[in-house]
Amino acid sequence: MKALSVLHSESSRGWGGQEVRTLKEMIALRALGHNVELVCPEDACLGIRAHAEGFQVHYARMRAGADLRSMLTIRSLLERRRFNVLNTHSGHDSLVAGMAGRLARTPFIVRTRHLALPITSLATYNWIPHRVVAVSHHVRKYLISAGVQEHRVETIYDGILKPEAGTCSTLRDELGLNADTVVAGMVAIVREKKGHEDLIAAVRPMLAERPSLHVVMAGDGVWFEKIKTIVDDMGLSQRIHLLGFRTDITNVLRGCDLFVLPTHQEALGQSFIEAMAVGLPVIGTRVDGVPELIDDGVNGLLVPAHDIDALRSALARLIDDAPLRERLGLAARLKTDNRFTVDAMANETIDCYMRGIYARRAYYGERRAAA
Repeated sequence: MKALSVLHSESSRGWGGQEVRTLKEMIALRALGHNVELVCPEDACLGIRAHAEGFQVHYARMRAGADLRSMLTIRSLLERRRFNVLNTHSGHDSLVAGMAGRLARTPFIVRTRHLALPITSLATYNWIPHRVVAVSHHVRKYLISAGVQEHRVETIYDGILKPEAGTCSTLRDELGLNADTVVAGMVAIVREKKGHEDLIAAVRPMLAERPSLHVVMAGDGVWFEKIKTIVDDMGLSQRIHLLGFRTDITNVLRGCDLFVLPTHQEALGQSFIEAMAVGLPVIGTRVDGVPELIDDGVNGLLVPAHDIDALRSALARLIDDAPLRERLGLAARLKTDNRFTVDAMANETIDCYMRGIYARRAYYGERRAAA
């Protein structure tokens, strides 16, 4: 396979599932022998982490769609470095970098759609990129329903690195919890629509009834202090543990007995995949792409979003039934082993790039022959 030169663009300065996937994809494509670089604002979290991973990072503000200076900077970069592929990710960079790619005649331009949110500009899907990658079938179907041309959109699922077998978790020692404690874990950026308040409301009466139950919430975000205040005001800080940002997510998950994420909106859900990969039964909501991961009653449980009673009932089922947890957890691990891997994501991405490049070469070859 010919080595490709790929430039990713990202205008977002934050750190969440979108940026996690992009960095994993960059690392995986580099491991396959391709040249991968990034253009982003100087203060972007993705750029900082990509630089730490040894990637060449270029900088452009991309503050708005009319940022002509950034557009010209990226056009020059694309022409000078002769990239085969430009892969954009957010709204501003899909417009600014995407237009730069068109002006530079970059052979193949892709936009990855990570979110289950309404789109604001069809141009950044139908006109600027040659192909759109959706992270779930739900996102793909939504894009088509919103007016994106069907032949432009394909699904490539998120993938994770398979966790090493047999590694013990240090989480329970860290929190002073014994082996008999039942730990329900949640890993998510702490912001609106992730369902932190729903989980607190669901477990609050359960904590009084089940003295061995503890809840662990890993993640940071704009709502962290709000959630901490809620937990502290309820006097539950010794039972609901807010860990903040963690780099050892697999270690955290391995210290749990089950995983729960009562999200209100989720394109797919990398946290579900990570939890399933370590053999945890999962509780999720019937929203967006989540049912593509969780088969209700097979590898986890699904409940309606915002339904505190249904969430509490699902938690009780798993907390009180260890054999059920074991059965669902095994099925969860098998599903991720077979489908949701970084290798699969990387190979499908390269296949998308190569098919697109060859198709465009054939198209222009036919046009030249016809002329």
